[in-house]
This record gives sequence, C-alpha cells and structure tokens, in this order.
Amino acid sequence: MIRAVCFDLDGLMFNTEEVFYASAEVLLGRRGLPMSRAAMNAMLGRRPMESMQNLIDLLSLTDQPGPLLDESRVIFHELLDSHLQVMPGLFELLDRIEAKGLPKGVATSSPRDYLEHMLNRFDLLHRFPVTLTAGDVTHGKPHPEIYLTAAERLGVKPEQMLVLEDSHAGSKAGVTAGAFVVSVPHDHTADHDFTGTRHQASSLIDPFILDLI
Repeated sequence: MIRAVCFDLDGLMFNTEEVFYASAEVLLGRRGLPMSRAAMNAMLGRRPMESMQNLIDLLSLTDQPGPLLDESRVIFHELLDSHLQVMPGLFELLDRIEAKGLPKGVATSSPRDYLEHMLNRFDLLHRFPVTLTAGDVTHGKPHPEIYLTAAERLGVKPEQMLVLEDSHAGSKAGVTAGAFVVSVPHDHTADHDFTGTRHQASSLIDPFILDLI
C-alpha cells in the first residue's frame, strides 16, 4: 500500500530539462560545440557540480566545473520566463494526493535556493512539507541516500513510498532505496534505462499512478 509520495523536481514537475537543453546549447555554442543527447544524458539527474564535471569529461573541455556552472546558471535563468512550464497533470495529481491525505515531498539533486525558487514561481512550496536537496545528503543520485532519507522524513517504509522520477539516475536511486518507483519519461529521457521501476507512465495523471493513489 502506498502511504506517501515523493516527487523529483526537474523534468518531472516542470519542463526544466527543456530549459537545461536550451541553455546548454548556448553554453556549448560559445565554445564552438554542438549540444547532443549524449551530453544531456551525462548531466541529467545529478547534482550540479557533478553534472558539469560529467560534461567536461565527456567533451574534454578546459573549463573548471565551478565557473562553467555559474555561466550555465546565468543562461538558464535568462531563459526561464520564456520556456518554463508545469508538466501536464501536476496540479491534478497534487489535488488527488491531498484529498487522500497522503504525505508528500520533493527530493531533488538541485540546491535548496533553486528548489524554493522553482516551487514559489507556481505557489507550490507550501504544499510540500518535506523537501530534500543536494545539500541535505552526502551522496547524490543515483545513490539511494536521498530516497531513504525521504522515507524517514515522511514517516513510512521505503517500500510504502511512491517515487516519481523522469531519469535513469533518479529512478535508480529510488529502486535501490527499495521504493515503489514509477518513471515518467519525456523526450530527453525516453531512451534511459528504467530497470527496476514498476511502470513507465505517459504523464503524471497516467491511470497507473492515479490507481495507486
């Protein structure tokens, strides 16, 4: 029985992966390089510094991860207003979870100021009493620490917690934690490995998810 729900943030609640892709195109274009699915996959679902280091390693860039991340963030925030959207079904799913009285939280690889900024843009922060970010754990996704901690904070066993994820790294973190994981892929993660997840949903209001709630 599902007794709590834990959401990923980027690509799951918001279409931020589209914004990340667009900002990475600008970032790499400044260096005479094209953006690619391989570059996107190297960054998805991981903590920011780890994402930048993966990109540097993949493309043999001469940049250091810190300055590269700072430049990327500036571009990202310049694109937010024109690109950012809520993923289909988010508000409907939240309403259903709250109607059932299930505790819920967010577990993201992003930093806390970013999480709060994104949730506040849509007046959502107050709807998530439990929020975990990159700074709250020692090991980032795909390590299971963040979802083990989320289950503890939500007061349930991992196997009683529905984890909603969009990427391989996040899904693997949930599966390894022993949670009930449903993946909701999008265009940038459709080819990811979702081994161990219980279902690949078409959206946040996929009948499989709604039946679980």
